[in-house]
Amino acid sequence: MLKPNNSWMWYFDLKDNSLMLDLGSDMVFRVGIPAKHLIPSASEQCEFTVDDASIFQNYKENVSHLEISEPRKAELALNAVAASRFHKPMMPKSWFFETQSVSCEPENGDIVTLQTPLGMAKFIVIENSGCASLCMMVDVEPLALSSTKEMRFCDTIKVMNDRITAYEEDAILNLALVG
Repeated sequence: MLKPNNSWMWYFDLKDNSLMLDLGSDMVFRVGIPAKHLIPSASEQCEFTVDDASIFQNYKENVSHLEISEPRKAELALNAVAASRFHKPMMPKSWFFETQSVSCEPENGDIVTLQTPLGMAKFIVIENSGCASLCMMVDVEPLALSSTKEMRFCDTIKVMNDRITAYEEDAILNLALVG
């Protein structure tokens, strides 16, 4: 079980061209966000702050009920913290997803679903900027966005909130039982 402490440090590894988190005890976590999506300050060494630890706990609690392994939950939570702190602003790419009839006002850390014509997947909301949200995929299986493009575990995308549906585990289970 990962417990944040004041010895954790963010740093950028030039050799791997990746943001890393030194967890101490010879453990290093490689952030899954491509370097091109990171803000310039991600290249500077800095500590894992109290705010980071609080955000980490929030994400860990929100993904605790998901049917993915504990190591994947930790990976997801750490990548989500990195995205909340170091992800560059991006324009929405909503055209991949279907518009929903019910309006959704997600909060940071909420688990939501996004539907493409080719499938559906769960995401965690990293940041809601009012009319659009930065989301990180939580499903382990890839989601086809088109015939040539797909999203994978921990990939991020910004979408308009009218594409988002609140994730309700019971509703998904009931649909599976009925279908």
